[in-house]
Amino acid sequence: MANPELHLPRQALALITGHAYDGLPNEACGLLVGPAAGSPTVTRFEPCENVAASSRIYEVAPRDLLRIDREAENDGLEIVGVVHSHTHTEPYPSPTDVAQAAHLDSRWHFVIISLAQEMPRTRSYLIDGEQITESAIAVI
Repeated sequence: MANPELHLPRQALALITGHAYDGLPNEACGLLVGPAAGSPTVTRFEPCENVAASSRIYEVAPRDLLRIDREAENDGLEIVGVVHSHTHTEPYPSPTDVAQAAHLDSRWHFVIISLAQEMPRTRSYLIDGEQITESAIAVI
């Protein structure tokens, strides 16, 4: 599997960071939209409700997923990834994250922003089954 660098607009990263802080004390989540699943380019970040309302897990609200998928399709785009925050741990996929990824598109980028330290840290991964591969993020 290719390991494309994720091209993330600076504005999208700022929105992701703000959404992560707004979600505290719970994890925050959202979706990345771009030209095609597996594409390394993000066009926009779409904040979503974490219906799990938990500081340890996230679940994208089904109505948000449906709405964003339809809007992306109408714009000739697709969902290319999912974002969530880790409030207490490093920006690395937990066993729960890996299990959730099994139900999503393996071409998606799984972006995690950690708020565990003073400065937020953001990482991107490709998750295929149990295999986790980090994908560099290029802020554009």
